[in-house]
Amino acid sequence: MISETVVKALAGFVPRENICLREPMSRHTTFRIGGEADCLIDVEKTEQLEKIQRYLNRVEIPFFVIGNGSNLLVRDMGYRGVILRVGPKMGRIRVQGETLTAQAGALLSQIARTAQEKGLTGFEFASGIPGTVGGGAVMNAGAYGGELSQVVRMVKVLDREGNLLELDNETMEFGYRTSAIKGHGFSVVEVTLELAPGDPGQIRERMEELTRLRREKQPLEYPSAGSTFKRPKGYYAGELIMKAGMRGFRVGGAQVSEKHCGFVINAGGASSRDVEELMACVRERVKVLFGVDLEPEVVVIGEE
Repeated sequence: MISETVVKALAGFVPRENICLREPMSRHTTFRIGGEADCLIDVEKTEQLEKIQRYLNRVEIPFFVIGNGSNLLVRDMGYRGVILRVGPKMGRIRVQGETLTAQAGALLSQIARTAQEKGLTGFEFASGIPGTVGGGAVMNAGAYGGELSQVVRMVKVLDREGNLLELDNETMEFGYRTSAIKGHGFSVVEVTLELAPGDPGQIRERMEELTRLRREKQPLEYPSAGSTFKRPKGYYAGELIMKAGMRGFRVGGAQVSEKHCGFVINAGGASSRDVEELMACVRERVKVLFGVDLEPEVVVIGEE
C-alpha cells in the first residue's frame, strides 16, 4: 500500500486529482484485464515524470510506466507500487516542415492523422496500431512493412534516476520489436520523426486501405493486447498456432482468436491467469509439433 505521507509527497508534483489509489488496471489496458495498482498517476509534463521517478527511487517504491495499455497484461493480483501513465495529458504534437515531434502519450493513430493532414507520408503503417508513440518507440512497433525505426530521428528519455537523455536512431539500437530502451528501463518523453512530403489524398487512401485490412483480418471486436507472440524467424506465429490445431482454443475467458490465431482475445471475463495458461499451452504445443519457441510480445507485470 501507498502511505498518506507518500501520497502527500506525490501531490507536490502533480495535481491531487491525477493520483488514483487502488486503481483497477482493467480500466487502463486494451485487454481489459488486471487487478488493482497501489497507485496510478496521470502525468502531464516531463518535469513531473522526472521529479516523481527521482522521488520513488529515493523512497524505494517500485514504478512502471505505461501509455495506452496495449501490449500489456497486468496480473489479477495487481501491481504493488506506482503506475505512471503517460497518456492523453502528455500527448501534444507539433509539425515543422517534414519533422513531426510528439510527446510520448500521443496515440500513433493521432500522429498518423496529423501527418496526413499536413501532407506528410511515411507513417501510414501506424494508423491502426492501438498504442502511444512512447510505447511504440520502446518496442519498435510496426505493421504492414513499416516500423518506427524507419522514421524516428530522435527519442528523448528519462533514465531510472530521472535524468533526461537524447537518443538518435542509431543509439536506439532498433531491432524486431525491441530497442535499447528495453534493456535500460528508460521512460520515453518525446519522439521526433522525419517524414516526407506526400499527397494528403493518397495518404488518406492508404490509411483507409490498411484500416480495411485490419478489420478483415484482426479480431478488433474483442479486447486484446494485439499480437500475442513475436514473429519467429522464418515463420508466422499465427500460422504455426493454426497448424497446431489451436484456432479457437480456450482457457476460461481467454481464447485464441478464430479470426487470426496470432491474437489471444478476452472473449468475456478473462483473467490474467487464463491468458498466461493459454499462452503456455500454445507455446508448448507449437514447440512439440514444430520445434519453434514462440516468444511473447505481450509484457506481463504484477504479483503472481
